[in-house]
Amino acid sequence: MGYVTVISSSIVRPQNTNQSGQTKIHLTPFDLSFLQIDYPTRGLLFPKPDQDFHLISRLKASLSLALDIYFPFAGRLVKTDNLEDNTVSFFIHCDGSGARFNHAEAKSISVSDLLQPHGCFPDFTKHFFPADDLKSSDGVTEPLLVIQVTEMKDGVFIGYCYNHMVADGVSMWRFLHTWSEICSSGLASEHSPLVLKKWFLKGIDYPIHIPVSEAKRPPPSCELSSVPITKDRVFRFSKKNISDLKAKVNSEVGSTEMKISSLQAVSAHMWRSIIRHSGLSREKETHCKVAVDLRQKVSPPLEKDCFGNMIYNAQATTTVEELLDHGLGWAAMRINKLVSSQTNEKLKSFAEDWVRNVKNLKSGLCSRKDCDTLLVASSPRFDVYNNDFGWGKPIGVQGGPGNSFSGKLALFQGIEEGSIDVQTTLWSDILVKLLADMEFLEHVTTE
Repeated sequence: MGYVTVISSSIVRPQNTNQSGQTKIHLTPFDLSFLQIDYPTRGLLFPKPDQDFHLISRLKASLSLALDIYFPFAGRLVKTDNLEDNTVSFFIHCDGSGARFNHAEAKSISVSDLLQPHGCFPDFTKHFFPADDLKSSDGVTEPLLVIQVTEMKDGVFIGYCYNHMVADGVSMWRFLHTWSEICSSGLASEHSPLVLKKWFLKGIDYPIHIPVSEAKRPPPSCELSSVPITKDRVFRFSKKNISDLKAKVNSEVGSTEMKISSLQAVSAHMWRSIIRHSGLSREKETHCKVAVDLRQKVSPPLEKDCFGNMIYNAQATTTVEELLDHGLGWAAMRINKLVSSQTNEKLKSFAEDWVRNVKNLKSGLCSRKDCDTLLVASSPRFDVYNNDFGWGKPIGVQGGPGNSFSGKLALFQGIEEGSIDVQTTLWSDILVKLLADMEFLEHVTTE
């Protein structure tokens, strides 16, 4: 199997660098909690365009126009030293410095090599994603958005990573949709101006001061040689799989008022199934973290499509014994109540406490060796298959290597309507057990 070779790397700037007005974006506790987290990585797989499409030049020209609208992606992180109290502060400076654009080739790799049966991932897929090991704090010197376009034997892969302090999945996928529309039509004039979140909690002074020790970048790797190897696997939940899971939840809950979403039902099934094979003792605590969109949770609510990072990883905690002895409905209810309990008051309390006790920013995601925690990232609500750059819609979506640890789930819209793909990262020994679990596989499409 051939290698992926980067043949050029350049900076793409907004066509009109004055449009942003040199905007300065202050960062909230919800932003700054991602300071030492890897850039999230995602990618879309496309069929190969016609030779006369002028792929790279069109993508770069349309990216420049898209950055006119989504100008924060073309900015940089600025760090200020506060010598009076030995702290540092950060903000996003929308100075038009630009996004990085890598052009790569993988002429010996075909679409069928990426779309492996049974949801497996070939080792070479990590090379389709740019900027390995970039953390949000690196945005001081590195672009806030990095894109890699890889031309394959019979397809194109557009991989990207972005600084989580400037945007979340809601904003990133909206940007990608705008970029694809501009590339397809050649027009940018019909798009509305960007709406920044402009949301700050009263009683918190900005910029927030962070101890110098917490702001320093952690060592390059926190993996231990004795730690088992993680493997990625996609589990596909068809529309019928999800319907059956929700019916099981409702029969166990016995409440017509409780509205369990597809995401919550699938997450609960994954949580119980993975913990069942984790080897944890029954009295051990286990956690399920779910990324909650706060735009409609705060008061007054923000616009649903306002730009920025408005994600909070809410955590449900129970014991292994409780999780496994109760049914799927109980676990789904825990997740449902967790999401609905994120009120304005609770979020305000979290932010105020965070400012008072800025610590453990460097613990990151790689400290979880026990597989006692599941993190449910991304969302099947993101419209990933409607991003047509002018030569056809995507035929696959994939998460990249950033922030990988055993227990990470990335949920994507499936290519079939109403289905969900769960990209799962697990220790290899847990994955082997999961693949032999008939109770788990009953609700999963394995082909």
